[in-house]
Amino acid sequence: MKIQRLLIGYLWIEFVVFQTGFTQSFYKDSIMIRSIYDVALTQGTCYHHLYRLCKEAPARLSGSANAQKAVEITYEMLKAFKPDTVWLQPVMVPHWIRGDKAICYNVKNKKEKYNLIALGGSVGTPAGGINAEVIEVNGLEELEKLGEEKLRGKIVFYNRPMDRRIIDTFHSYGGCADQRVWGADEASKYGAVAVLVRSLTLAADDHPHTGVMLYNGENKIPGAAISTKDANHLSAQLKKGSVVLHLEMNCKNLPDVKSYNVIAELKGSEFPNEILLVGGHLDSWDNSEGAHDDGAGCVQSIEVISLFRQLNYQPKRTIRCVLFMNEENGSKGAREYADEALRKKENHLVAIESDRGGFTPRGFTVEGDDGKKEACMDALREWKHLFAPYLVHIFEYGGSGVDVSKLKGQGVALLGFIPDSQRYFDFHHASTDNFENVNKRELELGSATIASLIYLFDQYGMHHKEKELQLPD
Repeated sequence: MKIQRLLIGYLWIEFVVFQTGFTQSFYKDSIMIRSIYDVALTQGTCYHHLYRLCKEAPARLSGSANAQKAVEITYEMLKAFKPDTVWLQPVMVPHWIRGDKAICYNVKNKKEKYNLIALGGSVGTPAGGINAEVIEVNGLEELEKLGEEKLRGKIVFYNRPMDRRIIDTFHSYGGCADQRVWGADEASKYGAVAVLVRSLTLAADDHPHTGVMLYNGENKIPGAAISTKDANHLSAQLKKGSVVLHLEMNCKNLPDVKSYNVIAELKGSEFPNEILLVGGHLDSWDNSEGAHDDGAGCVQSIEVISLFRQLNYQPKRTIRCVLFMNEENGSKGAREYADEALRKKENHLVAIESDRGGFTPRGFTVEGDDGKKEACMDALREWKHLFAPYLVHIFEYGGSGVDVSKLKGQGVALLGFIPDSQRYFDFHHASTDNFENVNKRELELGSATIASLIYLFDQYGMHHKEKELQLPD
């Protein structure tokens, strides 16, 4: 009986310690996260940094003078916060130029002009342009049905829209991006001379949206995106009869040039070899300021360094900010970073990418090598209540980001920052992706959310487990 009372007493003491430990930990983390949000919303620097990046180095396409200017600007920004280390990682990147021509009109009525933009990586048209009849299709699978007999010498018009029924617009985008990426390559197999692709946006406007296209075959034909309003008009004209268009572009590829990833870190005091990476991509398409894609992700990553410096926070693990070059048309910066990390046998615990715009934060997606993503998801579920006051609630499996995904196979948990997606594709790859279309408060909330998650990973690693009860022998 005495032994039973002692055992019950022991268990009660352990229970109280367990509960007290949880309360103290929850209180400590809540206070720190509240401080991160307070500083981000009242003394944040990310909006100012975004203004400077967009206005001083717009159109930051890899290989361009503005891409190099962006490297210099962000290096200076990071250095100002006095991290333990700041450096530039060299990488050879593609150099494609759009040229000064993007002409498209109806040969029978030259006043009927179409708003279009060359797709990134496209070849130009022959001198004097192309005159060809247009054939409308709803996707790549229709090419085989039509065959060479109906497609040879034609301009293929891909007019499959993003699915408006899908709430997560990134899933809608993924459902029709193949026609932009592979449309020209596939159409060339059937003798087509060029392709037009409906812009990947849910908006009905006159702004064509560019984006990368790829070639596998040697027969390279030009590819361009057409605005959604003009896509609707062209489709309506085709229902009335044949349409012959004149298309003229003078884009071209130049030899690769040297560029850089921009990297800074706060060294960990207890586990310096465990790296917590946060990053975005520094390059943008050449038709805008690249504010949401991905100036926002870059300045939010810089802001993680800024917030911890302002709070005088000394991390246990090494916090590394990486601004990757050349995500848009090659991912050479990410590949170089991953290759060097492998050569150095660096231990990345987690890698978080922000590349979905500067909108209201909603949560994070998780992927990674076997065991890592599950452990990461377990940790996120334990921390979920800490994010509830900030209306951050989505923690789910899914893709992380183009850049950090290159670390797959190195035992890393990969996370993608999720902002609200409803407006992103209004601006994505369009001339409207400018500083003025970013909301200051939303951008700052995103910075605070990312920094808060980095803080938790720094404090607890991959797990936030409380003490387990130890029974006496």
